[in-house]
Amino acid sequence: MQLMTLERFAGCLGQGFDVDLGATSVALTLSEARPLPQNGFATTMRQPFSLLFRSGSSVVLPQKIYRMTNATVGPIEIFIVPVARDRQGIVYQAIFN
Repeated sequence: MQLMTLERFAGCLGQGFDVDLGATSVALTLSEARPLPQNGFATTMRQPFSLLFRSGSSVVLPQKIYRMTNATVGPIEIFIVPVARDRQGIVYQAIFN
């Protein structure tokens, strides 16, 4: 299994991630990938980072681990949490620390 890093996702900004819901799927777009402070953990395996995904759907996915597929990253599993709703849809966040 490959380590999730900010660099792995940085080139995917604006790309789609298909979220597998079993019989159907939902498309999310990666809208932000940014580093987070280390908070004193200098020996971590990677720099902590945050990803924001946007969905045009008004349906809110509950927070949990989802299997996603992206053309660049391939198939991955990510824990996402809905964090905002606006006129354009729902925003989900994933934190890697």
